[in-house]
Amino acid sequence: VTSPCKILKCNSEFWAATSGSHHLGAEEAPEFCTALRAYAHCTRRTARTCRGDLAYHSAVHGIDDLMVQHNCSKDGPTSQPRLRTLPPGDSQERSDSPEICHYEKSFHRHSATPNYTHCGLFGDPHLRTFTDTFQTCKVQGAWPLIDNNYLNVQVTNTPVLPGSSATATSKLTIIFKSFQECVDQKVYQAEMDELPAAFADGSKNGGDKHGANSLKITEKVSGQHIEIQAKYIGTTIVVRQVGRYLTFAVRMPEEVVNAVEDRDSQGLYLCLRGCPLNQQIDFQTVRSAQATEGRARRKGPSLPAPPEAFTYETATAKCREKLPVEDLYFQSCVFDLLTTGDVNFMLAAYYAFEDVKMLHSNKDKLHLYERTRELAPGNMAPTGTHPTLWVALLCLSWLCLL
Repeated sequence: VTSPCKILKCNSEFWAATSGSHHLGAEEAPEFCTALRAYAHCTRRTARTCRGDLAYHSAVHGIDDLMVQHNCSKDGPTSQPRLRTLPPGDSQERSDSPEICHYEKSFHRHSATPNYTHCGLFGDPHLRTFTDTFQTCKVQGAWPLIDNNYLNVQVTNTPVLPGSSATATSKLTIIFKSFQECVDQKVYQAEMDELPAAFADGSKNGGDKHGANSLKITEKVSGQHIEIQAKYIGTTIVVRQVGRYLTFAVRMPEEVVNAVEDRDSQGLYLCLRGCPLNQQIDFQTVRSAQATEGRARRKGPSLPAPPEAFTYETATAKCREKLPVEDLYFQSCVFDLLTTGDVNFMLAAYYAFEDVKMLHSNKDKLHLYERTRELAPGNMAPTGTHPTLWVALLCLSWLCLL
């Protein structure tokens, strides 16, 4: 799936034309305004196809702000001259950062250790929220995962098979908002078969500010795994491409998670509030439908068969190769193999759990054993009930539906 929205091209052209020009002399301001008008013209050309795209709306607002800051007229030439280049060793390699650009030294002013939280999205898709609620959702189209004072994360989920309600993440947009003397606004965007190791403007850190290296991208595996460290907000983000689709995982301080000015809008913030009830999928309901149809797909007698047909037994055996503990990551793996027939979804569940082990601050909560939608607060099996019993009951209920 290729997005017709060309906002990344507009961003790249503007940054290429203005590299090193954040601190312009008076003689260069007209050239900057010319590049800025060309940027605005580019965004207008792609406006129709970018409706609902976070990076597009961020760019439009950013252009308006820069127009005001540099006293630029909206009328005038729109050619894109190349301004001066970055000084040697600047921006990409700068390692010094002021104290305000280190979360634990500045944001958190108490003696206690910051309380870090985790959110992850993977597979068909499965969501683990900041409160350790685990859900399986439909959420087709574009949805906000995170939306607070410091960054926005939006995912786009598309059907895995034509006509099926099984969806997976095909596009991810992350916007780091400009913050004091630490970082300039940066946009990261990944799509199917395109996992860049840089921001949309080609940079790998937070720009030209003094604390630029408090925001850095590191490529762990080319085209498959990147990590973004945002030290100024104490946040780590992991993005992977597994098969054709993307996974997302984040570790973020609770203070940053809840830094939302308009709390009425938090209902759209999936990592905090979870998926809407009408978007949630129940494992057993879908499993019952699969049993009725007699094949591993969700609905519709005219749907094409998945690439590989799994039975419950073969899916269970396959998932156990990578996920020996029969928790919700294991159950998600089985669910995804049955609904998609794509063995890469097993790897997505495996890597999602690996990211939990790396990012979750409470090692006692790595495994979840029951769908939290049906449990009381706490998101785990009730006290006094051994997790293995809950898994056994869950597995038994699935087998009974066969």
